[in-house]
Amino acid sequence: MIGIPGLEAIHGWLTIPFSSMYTVALTGNCLILLAVKRTPSLHQPVYYFLSMLALTDAGLTLSTMPTTLAVLWFDYRLIGFNACLVQIFFLHSFSVVESSVLLAMSFDRFVASPPPCAMQLSSQIMSSSGLATVCLFPVPFLLKRLNYCPGKILLSHSFCFHADVMKRACADITVNILYGLYVVLSTVGVDSLLIVLSYILILYTVMGLASPRERIQALNTCVSHILAVLVFYIPVIGVSMIHRSGRHLPHIVHALVAYVYLIVPPVLNPIIYILRRKGQG
Repeated sequence: MIGIPGLEAIHGWLTIPFSSMYTVALTGNCLILLAVKRTPSLHQPVYYFLSMLALTDAGLTLSTMPTTLAVLWFDYRLIGFNACLVQIFFLHSFSVVESSVLLAMSFDRFVASPPPCAMQLSSQIMSSSGLATVCLFPVPFLLKRLNYCPGKILLSHSFCFHADVMKRACADITVNILYGLYVVLSTVGVDSLLIVLSYILILYTVMGLASPRERIQALNTCVSHILAVLVFYIPVIGVSMIHRSGRHLPHIVHALVAYVYLIVPPVLNPIIYILRRKGQG
């Protein structure tokens, strides 16, 4: 693992912002989980989904940041192949689950009344996230079946990424590419389209409200979720496009976009929801 290519000379200094983001992500998401658990008034569907979002963000942070800090802080660049496959599974699983949670939250915003209907819809969505996670089980085995060139596999990140590992194989990776594309389209792709659809329906409903003040109040309840959706999906789209059509770009661009995709949502989501909660309180 090479860390951040082109910035090797300042890896030691980079531990400061990365360690800070790691601490903020874990602390912020754990505070959300603790607040929802200990506050009876927060025992509502929207806060249960927020707890799921915090849990997946914490899991995403824990599955990637330890190896990143090991590279930056201790210059420890080795990871076993099987450990790498495990990291790939958890990294992509948490991403898929987070996408499903954001979809469930968008439907909860749309079907805010009556709550039982919202919970029924959202529970079905969360069940589908479990099935989506099952779709990721073949990924490590598809990588393990490939033949790799003799010697150590040099990864362009400080964590194991499916697209990065499969490109290091000395074999035909067509099956891996097609299956990876299928997983992305059937999970994050479908979720993003349904989120857009839910907000089209929300806007249609809000525009039917009597007064502008009621419209603003209704839309105001969606601000936090819209920001969380943008924070998650913009980096996802960026990293997908760069890995598939940005081969001419410098390695540092690939690395930085991947770090934004993995680190920024767990850091910003707690800040967004905590600030919104204080603003409403």
